[in-house]
Amino acid sequence: MKISELAIQLEVAYHDKDFIVSAINTLVDAKENEISFFDNKRYINDLKSTSAKAVFIAQEFVEFLPKGTGAIICENPYLSMAKATAYFAKPLIRKSEKTAIDASIMIGENVHIGNGVVIGKNVTILDGAYIGEDVSIGEGTLIHPNVTLYNDTVIGKACILHAGAVIGSDGFGYAHTKMGEHIKIHHSGYVVLEDKVEIGANSAIDRAVFSTTLIKSGTKIDNLVQIGHNCEIGAQSIIVSQAGVSGSTTLGQNVVMGGQSATAGHLKIGDFATIAARGGVTKSIEGGKVYSGFPLMLHSHWLKQQAKIAKFFKIK
Repeated sequence: MKISELAIQLEVAYHDKDFIVSAINTLVDAKENEISFFDNKRYINDLKSTSAKAVFIAQEFVEFLPKGTGAIICENPYLSMAKATAYFAKPLIRKSEKTAIDASIMIGENVHIGNGVVIGKNVTILDGAYIGEDVSIGEGTLIHPNVTLYNDTVIGKACILHAGAVIGSDGFGYAHTKMGEHIKIHHSGYVVLEDKVEIGANSAIDRAVFSTTLIKSGTKIDNLVQIGHNCEIGAQSIIVSQAGVSGSTTLGQNVVMGGQSATAGHLKIGDFATIAARGGVTKSIEGGKVYSGFPLMLHSHWLKQQAKIAKFFKIK
């Protein structure tokens, strides 16, 4: 739709050159005829260099827009963006397209395969699995019963998805009005699992808001794990049962997260970092070290702390 029409629907101000909006994207990833939003000063440099055609923005920051980028003036850019996503949500059931399913695959009973699906050689899909629209599944992958692959999900070669895993569900993203109403952010991104990834039973990996949630090759994820939207999990990482990774957090390669450990969002975890069971990560951490506890600290420090606490409360 035209940006002028969108502005009217959202009751915001836009006075620059009109154009057809193709999509909503981040400041960094936005391309020609895509729009974005700015609501956090920490991303001011991204605003200054964005290629977005127009940006939802408060009046006080308009001066930082690059030349050629229009201003969509609003009181709450994040809320306006959330409302706008509803106009660009992809259809859940799409026009019939020819699927490309190799003759060598094995399919159980009551399996749903959507339009435009591509499935490689020697794939096995067991009973009750749901394969959504435009999903791609690589050669040699095994999908256990009742797995759900939402639309646009990409699964690499030789992956294993255990029963009840859900790949590509919407992330937990909402903007909030002054009256406390929660406005859904419609997720138009998708999930990519690279080769030789294994996902445990009843784990959930959220689709990205605009681009990609990425699980890199060789990573192993246990049962009952939650990966938030726009996360990137590095190659050969291990995430143990009941762990959680909040949205837009990046794990380096060979990161280990113990059971019930978790991260806050928008963090960076260095290569070969280990987070012990129940560790709580609230800020970015260096790789190559072992961490424990909450607040998080080096595991060696945590052990000393526990020893001192035990000594202090020792009954004589």
